[in-house]
Amino acid sequence: MSNPVFKSTAAVPGAKKPPVYTAVEHSAGSYVFREGELGREMFIIQEGQVEITKRAAGEERQLAVLEKGDFFGEMALLEDLPRAGSARALVHVKLVQINGSTFDQMLRDNPEIAVRMMRKLSRRLRETDQQLRDLMDQTNRGFSDVPSLQAPRRGDAPERLVHETSGMEFPLSRGSETTIGRKDPVTGIYPDIDLTPVDSQRSISRRHAKIYRRGAKYFLGEEIGTMNSTSINGTRLDTGVPAELRPGDQVRCGVVALRFELP
Repeated sequence: MSNPVFKSTAAVPGAKKPPVYTAVEHSAGSYVFREGELGREMFIIQEGQVEITKRAAGEERQLAVLEKGDFFGEMALLEDLPRAGSARALVHVKLVQINGSTFDQMLRDNPEIAVRMMRKLSRRLRETDQQLRDLMDQTNRGFSDVPSLQAPRRGDAPERLVHETSGMEFPLSRGSETTIGRKDPVTGIYPDIDLTPVDSQRSISRRHAKIYRRGAKYFLGEEIGTMNSTSINGTRLDTGVPAELRPGDQVRCGVVALRFELP
């Protein structure tokens, strides 16, 4: 593993007994860690970009590119197993390096961190279960009519959110609930409405809010762990308390302004 070009220690603000974390910097092209190494730390990106790669068929393939605010390497702390992939700096990066003891204290002081990770793990388990079911169907029926292992495309519902500036439309899912957020290619978490294309400031959390369809009525609720606010017609929502959403209402998630429309 390449040595960081800089290392220092500091206290995480906001804790009763501030845990100590290590700030490290890596030059472009250097590895934060490599696949197969034992992992004792996780990382949060403060500046720059990091690519996650994995070797397959003798080649190193890119799985995702992470940016400021993203974290990676947490599975090594949770599982105490070798790294499942490699992390390499695409440009000069500044990272927060967190060891096991600091990680435990952060979870105690900031339960929202645990909520985010639990959601990621839950999503991974659901996807793995679905893939196993598909493989079983493949075995039972043969290869001629095997369904795709990728998530099925959701049919567009007539209800939609319209981005105020660009005019882009984001249809709701046909189910009773529609998640709004930002995609996470590392864990495979993709919300029903991915606002990444219109969120240049990355102000929206991966699971930011949810629209509930209850009969002929609609409600908007902010998810636990959301970093920036959610509002309807300028009124900020309380986390976990859905508010009724009517046609024509102005919705703001982070800095992204949207309008709720019905056909």
